[in-house]
Amino acid sequence: MLRISGLSVDYGVGERAVRAVSDVSLTLRRGEVLGLAGESGSGKSTLAYGLTRLLAPPGVVACGTVIYHPGDGSEPVDVLALDHAGLRRFRWAQTSIVFQAAMNALNPVDKISAQLTDVIKAHRPDLDRAARIARARELLGLVGIPADRLDSYPHQLSGGMRQRVMIGMALALEPRIVIMDEPTTALDVVMQRQILAVFTRLRKRLDFSVVFITHDLSLLVEFADRIAIMYGGRIVEEAPAAQIYRDPLHPYSDGLLHSFPALRGPRRELAGIPGSPPDPRSLPSGCAFHPRCPKAFDPCAREVPILGAPGEAGPGAAQGAGGGARSVACWLHTSDRSTA
Repeated sequence: MLRISGLSVDYGVGERAVRAVSDVSLTLRRGEVLGLAGESGSGKSTLAYGLTRLLAPPGVVACGTVIYHPGDGSEPVDVLALDHAGLRRFRWAQTSIVFQAAMNALNPVDKISAQLTDVIKAHRPDLDRAARIARARELLGLVGIPADRLDSYPHQLSGGMRQRVMIGMALALEPRIVIMDEPTTALDVVMQRQILAVFTRLRKRLDFSVVFITHDLSLLVEFADRIAIMYGGRIVEEAPAAQIYRDPLHPYSDGLLHSFPALRGPRRELAGIPGSPPDPRSLPSGCAFHPRCPKAFDPCAREVPILGAPGEAGPGAAQGAGGGARSVACWLHTSDRSTA
């Protein structure tokens, strides 16, 4: 459905530019849930806004390609080359976003009905007001909200209901790709479970692909088909969710997994990751994670490991395109550590 190749995003231009996302390549397959995990500041949301061209100034896409494959026999679409009119047709109709923090994403002075029907009116001008209201009622029903809440304002809804309204809005035009940017942030664990249950049901019913962004790796282990781990603006590991859970290769992935209680089996002591995420304005030399890594050795501080299949992450390895079964960017998994 979507192929991202060599995407880099900067904040600012010229010598003062800060690279927030560096050379990211990922592939989203049809009907798949691709999880994107990492600590706050790792570049997850910037990547999502970059590939959909929703970056606010001074954010700019420095390089790379984003190719959307409609799957209906039509030609692939170069998202970064779309003009304004093409971009309006692409957003919401083909790709939509459930924005982070539903508490603030809805307009506080407009009723829910107005906010849902505005999306439909902008893309389906052929529908009259009665048809738009009927569709809005249907969307609320899809996400488990009574239709009489159409006349409510956002402040009259709970946090979970506002999040479900955002999901309904994202599905209004039945897009093929839905990007969920930390959709369960600020919700309690019971409501998180309800939101994910609703979304899982809708995905099976409507058959769309998902990019699920979160710092909570425990959610992705249950919900995602594949998981990509981001650190310092780069993808450091990508694998099927079950492989990441059973056998994480990158020390950062292992640290994230040991930061939450085990889903099954005996109790274990939680172990956090020491230190703090790096400042993108002054990233460490070599592997950005090496100052916090318990397994760091000499090459880690000197050269940046390239994302590739385990055993091929050395300087001569080809850049991973995000489509392989498993890839990692770590000197521990090069073909010859002694020559690194």
